[in-house]
Amino acid sequence: MKRRQFLQGAGAATLAAGALASGTAQAAPEFKWKMVTTWPKNFPGLGTGANYLAKLIGEMTGGRVQVKVYGAKELVGALEIFDAVSRGTAEMGHGAAYYWKGKSVAAQFFAAVPFGLTAQEMNSWLYHGGGMELWEELYAKFGLVPGAAGSTGVQMGGWFNKEINSLEDLQGLKMRMPGLGGEVLKRAGGTPVLLPGGEIFPALQSGAIDATEWVGPYNDLAFGLYKAAKYYYYPGWHEPGTTLESFINKEAFEALPKDLQVAVRNAIRVANQDMLADFTAKNNRALDQLVNQHGVELRKFPDEVLTKLKALSDEVVKEEAAKDPMAQKVYDSFIKFREQATAWHAVSEQAYLNARTL
Repeated sequence: MKRRQFLQGAGAATLAAGALASGTAQAAPEFKWKMVTTWPKNFPGLGTGANYLAKLIGEMTGGRVQVKVYGAKELVGALEIFDAVSRGTAEMGHGAAYYWKGKSVAAQFFAAVPFGLTAQEMNSWLYHGGGMELWEELYAKFGLVPGAAGSTGVQMGGWFNKEINSLEDLQGLKMRMPGLGGEVLKRAGGTPVLLPGGEIFPALQSGAIDATEWVGPYNDLAFGLYKAAKYYYYPGWHEPGTTLESFINKEAFEALPKDLQVAVRNAIRVANQDMLADFTAKNNRALDQLVNQHGVELRKFPDEVLTKLKALSDEVVKEEAAKDPMAQKVYDSFIKFREQATAWHAVSEQAYLNARTL
């Protein structure tokens, strides 16, 4: 009898524990977020990078945070995502910080600086050189929490329908080029035009712009830019290691339990690493296809042109930083880190790559 009573009691306790566990699982918070992007829906590399980040967040939070991705113009315009996330229309955004120079001059340093940091150097500055703390300080003013969510690596110099043999060939050129690179182009006598990705091809094909940069072979092939321009120049002096960003509405982020905050931050960091690997792998094949299947003429900018652009870049970046105390603070940190990285890479990465091509 006592044995039967014990088993009945144990069974009841087990059922009660099961009910409690079930109730706890049902009561666990579930967060459904919207992510707006500056990229066309499912666009290779950039759009798919946003999709991958959303998937990672779902997996790394055990499904407790679910993110639905909206391409450019699906919910808001490509260049409206910063404001949309800031005011809470969407919880997350995926883009590039140089699009927000109108909000803050300092924002551009967290995307790409002409003759600035490579992808490896940029990640080092952000994660271990004080860059991320500065980025968070800047975006806090807009109610946002930023994170590095991908990198294209060194980009290409752009698509042209005429040869660039001297700096004078940039005079009067209308070229799609955002951020600090666009300011350098202006100093060189060209006219920078800011266009979201989805509008580049028709603008180039119609003659609304004379030239364009976008990303690199992988993305440029997807847009079919080879159909509208003849010459493909390198290197991408204006974007040597372009960092893509994900930013989160601060209130939405702080509403997450601490464990989910950590999971979301780590998902962004994993996505950052994965995108660079993706671009490095796929640019190889895409460049071969552009040159050998589509007859694109690959050209290197003359050293004389690069030398002059470097001098103009140094002037422009320094002047831009002086416009705003926060920009100056970021600039000082960025330049100091670049000097340190340059000295080290002269005897490591650069020396090895030079030796590999002997």
